Amino acid sequence: NQTKVSVFILESVPNTAQFPLLFFIIFMVIYLLTVLGNLIILVTIVVESHLSGLPMYFFLCNLSLLDTCLSSVTVPQILVSFIAPSHRTISFGSCVLQLYTFHFLASTECFLYTVMAYDHYLAICHPLNYTTLMNRRISLGLITATWFTGSFHAAIHTSLTFRLPYYGPSWVNYFFCDIPPVLKLACANITVNHAVIRINIALVGTGCFLLICISYSYIASVFLKIQTMEERHRAFSTCSAHLTVVLLYYSPSIFIYMHPASSNAMYGMLAVFYAIITPMLNPFIYMLRNKEVKRSL
Repeated sequence: NQTKVSVFILESVPNTAQFPLLFFIIFMVIYLLTVLGNLIILVTIVVESHLSGLPMYFFLCNLSLLDTCLSSVTVPQILVSFIAPSHRTISFGSCVLQLYTFHFLASTECFLYTVMAYDHYLAICHPLNYTTLMNRRISLGLITATWFTGSFHAAIHTSLTFRLPYYGPSWVNYFFCDIPPVLKLACANITVNHAVIRINIALVGTGCFLLICISYSYIASVFLKIQTMEERHRAFSTCSAHLTVVLLYYSPSIFIYMHPASSNAMYGMLAVFYAIITPMLNPFIYMLRNKEVKRSL
């Protein structure tokens, strides 16, 4: 049968089939908290002029926008699957769009975390030259570069995934169109694709993480030299929120894409945390850990 697949059938979130209404409510609350929390961050920074003019909070606005969009790519589809199991189908074109959009947003967020670490490094290690080294023109250039690079990065993976022939089966054993579960349905050798995924993690993911670690190694050396507890606390509160969200982002995502053959239940639960829970936690982490944001709220 050489008829190409026109629709894919998505699986539900693992271990939710017995109580669909309960999990519909849980995921709806998570989604509403995600949108509300990130909207609060955005409005607070835009309204407070002393925050909106600082690069750190400009980057935080972009992170809130990315988190809102990232959650919106997956959660509405999940909510529909809970209340209408017969509507788990997604057209081939929509699957391509969902996979591209998810990886575009996730990749951009990865690059943004690296830029934010560099911004913290300049603010703490070079405070006297900070306004020169990180002015509005430079911060706008860095943000533009992160969005453009994320778009290009996602386009490469999407084209590599869907250049393969798909003649059936059409059952995606996952709750949205992502690279590893879609590749399992390809009617071709996918060794090259898996190699590209691992090289991508090694070069892009690990590279960004190493740059973040280098930035924080310099920050740690300066932190140890700070004499007063007040200045130490200010530096720690500036960096702790960012470090927390970086760990939440990298830990499950690296496991998912480095072990594409892992069990569906484990893979699914890690992906729920990475794609749905983390975007909800990020704004609350920044609200709790950042004194300027709390004061403005």
